[in-house]
Amino acid sequence: MKDMNTLRKGPQTGYPDSMPSMSYVWPFRFAGLAGACAICYISLSGAITSEGPLNHNSPIRFRDVAREAGIDFVLENCPTDRKHLIETMPGGIAAFDYDGDGLTDIYFTNGASVPSLEKDSPKYHNRLYRNLGHLKFKDVTDQAGLAGVGYSMGAAAADYDNDGHVDLFVAGVGRNILYRNRGDGTFEDVTTKAGIKNDNWSVGAAWLDYDNDGLLDLFVVNYVQWSPSFDLFCGNAAANIRVYCHPRFFKGLSNRLYHNQGHGTFKDVSVESGIAAHVGKGMSAAVADYDRDGFPDIFVTNDKLPNFLFHNLRNGHFEEVAFQAGVALLDSGSEISNMGADFRDFNNDGLPDIAATALSGETFPLFLNQGRGHFADAGYSAHMGRLSRIYSGWGIGLFDFNNDGWKDIFTANSHVNDRVEAFEATGYKQHNSIFGNDGDGTFSDVSAGAGDGFSIKRAHRGCAFADFNNDGRIDVVVSALGQAAELWENVSPAENTWLTLRLTGTKSNRDGIGAEMKVGDQYNEMTTAVGYASSSHSGVHFGAGSQREIDRIEIRWPSGVRQELRNVRTNQTLEVREPSH
Repeated sequence: MKDMNTLRKGPQTGYPDSMPSMSYVWPFRFAGLAGACAICYISLSGAITSEGPLNHNSPIRFRDVAREAGIDFVLENCPTDRKHLIETMPGGIAAFDYDGDGLTDIYFTNGASVPSLEKDSPKYHNRLYRNLGHLKFKDVTDQAGLAGVGYSMGAAAADYDNDGHVDLFVAGVGRNILYRNRGDGTFEDVTTKAGIKNDNWSVGAAWLDYDNDGLLDLFVVNYVQWSPSFDLFCGNAAANIRVYCHPRFFKGLSNRLYHNQGHGTFKDVSVESGIAAHVGKGMSAAVADYDRDGFPDIFVTNDKLPNFLFHNLRNGHFEEVAFQAGVALLDSGSEISNMGADFRDFNNDGLPDIAATALSGETFPLFLNQGRGHFADAGYSAHMGRLSRIYSGWGIGLFDFNNDGWKDIFTANSHVNDRVEAFEATGYKQHNSIFGNDGDGTFSDVSAGAGDGFSIKRAHRGCAFADFNNDGRIDVVVSALGQAAELWENVSPAENTWLTLRLTGTKSNRDGIGAEMKVGDQYNEMTTAVGYASSSHSGVHFGAGSQREIDRIEIRWPSGVRQELRNVRTNQTLEVREPSH
């Protein structure tokens, strides 16, 4: 089988200075098709073809079903007159199947009282909603033991101990928590036992197997040095308009990398890996093997500082190469308020690109992977620069919402500062946005036609992505400061086909995180690190346009094992197990 590399196709800051920015024979099962199964054989020849043309003009439609679904979560950030910076930053979400029933559940992180940073009321509890099917959910937080402690920020889901049950890491202000899934509907706090220690302000995290040893490691994103005693007045004192202070008033932090040693324990390798040598103001981390050397790399957005790109040197060490690679800054050279990020191939050339969010006036970064370790600022050539200037974004995801074979962009929008309208001609609360992929390297803003209610303006923050009702269309759950969460059911016309791959590693980590997939003309990787402070763990989704069958699927597992599947029908969830020999 050919190597995967041979299969490729060919301003302004937005706020005043006192404001912040922020192969083998292998059986597999056709899930959902009763009694059906097939054996796929590896072939060393044959072109990747399509049965029919992809439909690039399919509309994207959503409707908010949170209330009727039984999701009544409200993000309590505890805003105060002192404008503590943490108050505008929470809202991470994890979408994952905690009970293994084939339905994706939802976990919301939540704030706490300020300045105590304690969850002294049930309204501050983090919340877990079990998916009952048919877009109905039940709050099972207390039964699961996931109410949490402290002022929580983000969440990251993955099966770190390879027992078949998805575990959960919760990032927070001075207090991170690692929950082990017991497999009986409950979780155990194993933070101390596992060796995960932290007294910093952590925003989120990413699970990855950086050394390909079959055990998932943990990368923790840290923001700035802050304490409740910080009381600088930022804003317009004469008019008594106080705002959240610009990040330049705070010292940055390095991120943390924990190596999974097995048996439920981790070792902090931040210094020896080279991660700790780089101090930033981290907002999110996204993972992909951007240079196709078989080892995962890490992109980190920084707030009003150059971004980081940690290139995996394959020997336990990382080299920070963001400037050399062209992803540290936009071509303007300005440091912007980088927020969430996703690391996926948007133009179907087989190389993962980077999409991120920022504040209004700064534009949402879009970096096109050109190969050989280099990226180009494609914001304006892809039309994202022009389209996104009016928005301030937090969460983001690159997913094919209309199943036309091209990944679109969803962003959860709002400005960072609730008094921004006193300084700028921009709004604080904003509606979410959808940028449809035109299939020619450009995007169009299709938010206006996304459906009734999509224009609602809130202080949106995190978002997570999954096919919550298993109908083949990717849905979105979004949090908003002080207001009810949104669950956007994807009701786009079902004229296009789809395929979702759910992986089980045998030699690789159980989740298959880091596996690379070539499906027809599309490429993707298995990751749960998506967006701002959030995590999406629900397999890997592909839109297939008018195709009823995919001629060839190629998978490169993190272990290096290569697998090929032939003549796979679309409109199904396919469970694929890594060959063990």
